[in-house]
Order: sequence, then C-alpha cells, then structure tokens
Amino acid sequence: MTLTSSLKPHIVTLGTAGGPRWWAAADSGERTGIATAVVVGEAFYLVDFGQGAGRRLSQSGLELKDLRALFITHLHSDHVYDLAGLGIFGLYALADRAGNPVRIIGPGNRGELPPVSPRAVVDPLPLAPENPTPGTLQMFEQLMAAHATDLNDRILDSLRPSPLDIFKAEDIRIPALSGYHPNNNPTPEMDPFEVYRDELVTVTAILVEHPPVAPAFAFRFDTAEGSVTISGDTAYTENMITLAQGTDLLLHEAIDFDWVESLYADKTDDGSRAARDHHYKSHTSVREAAKLADAAGARHLALHHLVPGHASTSVWLEAEEHFTGKFTVPNDLDVIPFARQR
Repeated sequence: MTLTSSLKPHIVTLGTAGGPRWWAAADSGERTGIATAVVVGEAFYLVDFGQGAGRRLSQSGLELKDLRALFITHLHSDHVYDLAGLGIFGLYALADRAGNPVRIIGPGNRGELPPVSPRAVVDPLPLAPENPTPGTLQMFEQLMAAHATDLNDRILDSLRPSPLDIFKAEDIRIPALSGYHPNNNPTPEMDPFEVYRDELVTVTAILVEHPPVAPAFAFRFDTAEGSVTISGDTAYTENMITLAQGTDLLLHEAIDFDWVESLYADKTDDGSRAARDHHYKSHTSVREAAKLADAAGARHLALHHLVPGHASTSVWLEAEEHFTGKFTVPNDLDVIPFARQR
C-alpha cells in the first residue's frame, strides 16, 4: 500500500526528447527538449530547461511563483535552450523575488577546452577564445547581457526588476579531494555530495560520464516521502548506480544505437564519424539503462531524453526485458508520482 502523503511528491515530464535539433512533430508525438519539474507540496524545482520547456511549463498548470530552484545537469544547448526565456519572462511572474531569488545551480567553468577529436585533419578554431568554457554563472549573466536592450527598457521604463536580482546563478563546487579533472579524470569514483537543501528536499549530485562535457552531473532529490534521481546525459557509469541506490524513481536517458547506425551508415566524412563516436562514448543504450536501474535497486524506471525523439515507443520497451521493477516510457507533460511504497 502507499503511505498517506501530504506532499504528494511527483515529477512532470515537461520535455522528453534529447539532442540539439527540432524533431518533426508528426514523427515525435511532439516530444520537446529535455526538462523535468520535481513537485513537492506546493513548491517545484526544475532539472534542465531545454527547447520548448517554457511553453510546456505554462501548459503544465505549475505556477512560476512556486519555483524554488533550477538545476542544470550540464551545459549542452539542448539542456539550457530556454534558459534565456526563463530569465526574461520571469520578470513578470517573479517580480517579488528580488530578496529571495530563484537559484540556478549548475556546472562551473570547465577551465580548459576538451581535446580535439582524433578524426580532425586540421584543428578547428574554438568560438570565443577569450572565454571558451563559461560556467552557469557566466553563461546566465552573458545571456542577460545579450538582451540588455530589451531588459533595460523594462527596468528603466516599466520599473521591472533586473533578472540578476530575481535569479541567482551559481556554479557547483566539486569536492576538492574527488580527483576531478575536466580532461584527465572527468568522472572519478566518488560519493554523492549536497548541492541544495530546504525544508522540503535535499538535493545531492554526482559526476557522470558524458564526454567531452565536463563537469556533467546527475541529481537526486530526497524528500520525507520519497526520492527521485535524474541522470542527465551519461554513458553507463558506476557513479549513477551509487547515486540512485534504492531510489523510488529513476529518470534515465536512453539512445537508440540502431538509429545512430542508420544515420551515419553511408557517411564517411570526418564530421559524421566524429559525431558517431560521440554518441557511443557519451550515451546509454536502452538495455544498459535498464540494467543500471536494476543494479541500483530503483523501484521505478522511466526513460527520457529519448534520442531520436521520433522513435516508436516499441524501441524503448526493450528495457522491460532487463528491469525487474516498474517501467514507464513517458510523454511530455506526464505526471509520475514517487511517493515511497510499503
């Protein structure tokens, strides 16, 4: 039976597709970019805010005034695509939060560029060489600065607050003794560490394996009535098993490698080969996601960040063969409870 819950903890899958592209709506069932709301009582928290997340949030029935924090797993564009919109449009719904800003918590500055793909014949030139790897704090400030014409109109003429007053962007500090290095050791074996706490949730993080991104995090939300763990983008990694031990709900990414093969089967250029390499070293197959969930003792597995976003549901159902708990393939705007069972 289910415990009587006053908090009714659940997630809302604001977006369930991965990848920096617009998947054709006719094929995808209108899966939009990755974003998840973790709802606990009257409050909610966001994990990632990809393409379409702002629109999905408005469709979900959640009210922006109840948002406490946004957690960013990593700084790939498909996970932060709608962040600028949140900062700008938030001026209206969150005008009273200047003294109690919404926290935006995510990876810090990488510190150095990743190595160039061995497929390269000539080393490509990086964008913005003066600051090529900004972290969450710098990224948010730069996004707001890019919209300074608009924002200063609102601030000076309409007397709206600055987004830098109603949002507080901050970089996650990785434990110094972890041995982390962005290129030499991006996913050291480690214990989860706390990145946020209030009276409703404790949020812990762990480093996961998503090269060449570093750092890349998974997050776990523990409440008095249940827990949910969200993988972010990652290859199969023992750190995910550590973080997700005994979790009531695991949201894990999955990719269809048959689709990867079909996409690049007849392409021999270096760019296509490098892209294929990336998928294999940086993501998790359906089977591996299920086996990881089983190894962690997760009670419920839901696959999201689905690549390709237009794949048939039958592709993802392979996980049922390898996971002994409850299994779900959610669509956008689905509600999944994670209240603990007994």
